[in-house]
Amino acid sequence: MRRSAAEVIRLRYSCRTYLPGPIDGERQRRLAEYLATLAPGPLETRARFALVAATPEDPAALRGLGTYGYLKDPAGYIAGAGARAPKDLEGFGWLLEQAILFATDLGLGTCWLGGTFSKSRFAAKLGVRPDETMPAVAAVGLIAPGAHARDVIRRQAKGAERLPAADLFFERAFGRPLAPAAAGAHAAALEAVRWAPSASNKQPWRIVRAGNGFHFYLARTPGYGRGSLLFRLLKLADLQRVDLGIAMCHFELVARESDLAGRWIVREPDIAKPNARTEYVASWVE
Repeated sequence: MRRSAAEVIRLRYSCRTYLPGPIDGERQRRLAEYLATLAPGPLETRARFALVAATPEDPAALRGLGTYGYLKDPAGYIAGAGARAPKDLEGFGWLLEQAILFATDLGLGTCWLGGTFSKSRFAAKLGVRPDETMPAVAAVGLIAPGAHARDVIRRQAKGAERLPAADLFFERAFGRPLAPAAAGAHAAALEAVRWAPSASNKQPWRIVRAGNGFHFYLARTPGYGRGSLLFRLLKLADLQRVDLGIAMCHFELVARESDLAGRWIVREPDIAKPNARTEYVASWVE
């Protein structure tokens, strides 16, 4: 990316109103090439991505790809299919967010779509196999003037608001907030997590620093996601696991940018969870 990851993370927002017309050829080419060369995500999760966009050669590329009226005039979509695995949804979120940040750095608008897209039509477009999953796609296009200020949905979801760090990050145990000053060199990486997007802006990530690691947990929203009647009826993916992958992406990009070495492992620490809705996901260890 041309700019720092921390800067691009703050620039990104959920854009729902785009200028009519295709993305210019140079940016479309660079984004398509980037998607084709995405490396495996954390914990060796694998997914393949493609840019589905209208072009002069294929003006009907977007025909039938419904998004239920949430967007106006997107020029295309970043669609992906992930190989099924124990941490497949987290890995998918990590990879798609990395692609979204690349598109943001190109000056394009983007918007995550989890439950508001026609999954079967996108799956047919990408040729999703039975051993793959497509939990989300991302709209992409040229940002319409004033789109950010006019975004009523964003204001209703309080999309520009974030929980305070004291509610998200802890020292050695849940309930013991990790002060930004005490986070030291990792303060910027944690702030990048705080600004990660999430389904319905629920911000389900919690991080406990203990020993030589930052341990990521999913704090499930009651009645939301896995097990809820709405998600079963609509056959939605477990989107809060995807959210954790987005948070992991932000943390790693900014940590590496700060020359902080580390790697992801799955080894649950001996930390008492506050309730049954809290699940261990993975740890970043130095």
